[in-house]
Amino acid sequence: MESATTTGQTPETDETAEMFDESSDMSSVFNDGQVHLAYWYDDEDDAPLIEATQRLTRKVADSLRLRKGDRVLDVGCGLGAPAIQLATEYGVQVTGVNISTVQVAEAQARVRAAGMADQVTFRVGDYGSVDFPEGSFDAMVAMESLVYVDDLGHALGNLHRALRPGGLLSLTETTREGLGVEAAGQFASDFGAKRMLSVAEWVDTLREAGFEPVESLHCGPRVFGMGPKYLQAVDTRRDELAGRFGEAAVDELRRTLETFFAPGADQIGYAVVTVQKPRN
Repeated sequence: MESATTTGQTPETDETAEMFDESSDMSSVFNDGQVHLAYWYDDEDDAPLIEATQRLTRKVADSLRLRKGDRVLDVGCGLGAPAIQLATEYGVQVTGVNISTVQVAEAQARVRAAGMADQVTFRVGDYGSVDFPEGSFDAMVAMESLVYVDDLGHALGNLHRALRPGGLLSLTETTREGLGVEAAGQFASDFGAKRMLSVAEWVDTLREAGFEPVESLHCGPRVFGMGPKYLQAVDTRRDELAGRFGEAAVDELRRTLETFFAPGADQIGYAVVTVQKPRN
């Protein structure tokens, strides 16, 4: 069940949408539309940030055992790059939903540029209220998006309804490890999120929503533990980013990343949690 790691002072849904609206331009350039964290194998792995973020998208896709033609819902689709990657590499049909009108507009532009409008679509909506027909998706991916939902239980119930029996849902989130409950709640709130749960709490919460656990992949050291690589990416591309957004914006990006990764992987982990809707 969701525990006391849920924060008490959180932004409303429209404020969350505004937060993503304001960060979209920088994210589009810095992460090439992959608005989630990245996966490196070790400190010596010199993969560029964008390649490392695509690795994480593939880990999620592989956990879903995607097959060509599968109908996939991207819950909190960001700027659309993961959805396009899934459609391109796995041959699936992807529907993305996002509360940010700015991000959805950017995602739609990316799909048009990729010539994939027949395979990938996006719509503005709240995961808890968007009305998809029952059983209309074979798989769902939620990459670092469910921590922003106001009513997590309601949202999961809506996703459960829209997933076909036997379908898989895979989520990725930062997780509470050595960090205490109160500190985890404050950390989440500082970055606009509603909660930070442990892996066990995520599994319990998903089970209460009617899902059955399949797999939990703990990869904190290879994701959250790689903070210096994000800072290196900023430094390497400083001139390019400053030319687009100004030195002050780049300085703010670097400070935000330093603050975000400061706790370290012993305090904050990262997990890919996969669950299934029962077949009957």
